[in-house]
Amino acid sequence: MDVGLHALGIGAGSERTVIDAVAAAAERAGFATLWAGEHIVMVDEGRSRYPYADDGRIAVPADADWLDPFVALSFAAAATTTIELATGVLLLPEHNPLVVAKQAASLDKLSGERLTLGVGIGWSREEFDALGVPFGRRAARTAEYVDAMRTVWRDDVASFHGEFVGFDKVRINPKPRNRRIPVVLGGNSDAALRRVAEWGDGWYGFNLADVEEAAGCASLLRSLCRAARRDPQDLRLSVAMREPVPADLARLADVGIDELVLVASPPDDPIKAEAWVGDLARQWMKTLAR
Repeated sequence: MDVGLHALGIGAGSERTVIDAVAAAAERAGFATLWAGEHIVMVDEGRSRYPYADDGRIAVPADADWLDPFVALSFAAAATTTIELATGVLLLPEHNPLVVAKQAASLDKLSGERLTLGVGIGWSREEFDALGVPFGRRAARTAEYVDAMRTVWRDDVASFHGEFVGFDKVRINPKPRNRRIPVVLGGNSDAALRRVAEWGDGWYGFNLADVEEAAGCASLLRSLCRAARRDPQDLRLSVAMREPVPADLARLADVGIDELVLVASPPDDPIKAEAWVGDLARQWMKTLAR
């Protein structure tokens, strides 16, 4: 059972000195993964419902600093050598998939093959409208974009012709070392879990209520994998919970979860941020050591 940390890129976690301090301290303390999420556009008053909170409202203020996750994780990579890095999540249908393939492969190369690409289909119609991207059929767009990215990572000279993206005999370098970057999917709905089972490399369940909800999702994923003729053991399952406690680690492991991701904001002072990571490590790593 691993413990990850989702603390970079927003607010105090967007400061260079804090990123350096948190990343290096997390690596020393034994955290498995550093996660960073994304919103390109935020709005003060939107009608779209945030799906990961009971009141339908995202907790991050619209005027908060929110870094591009590839940029934030590149600074984290430069401050570390072994800890894994993950986007949690990148809103893939809002991007050009060839640009994302290039960015992801570049970060994977510079970090020493430490990147997991977490993607989601998005929930804010206002964000899509501002970017000029259709909100409808975004799930199908996401699946096709991942297929296209896997094609250019795999093939020296790549061609792809789909509904949303097409190209013929192009080269995109660098290539990931194994010609593949793990793609994990966000989303807690049955439809999201079906996407994971059909073509994902893993799942990042966000803001789950408790271990029971995580267990239910893991059980459904196993059933969906069997229906898709995939081995559930091939998926890596990571979850973030609303109010986790160290005793949850053993229970999560028992239901097949691989990583608990702690979502928290660091102090804005790098010395205090380093101490903050140490406090988290003493609380959580002590339980793992038992």
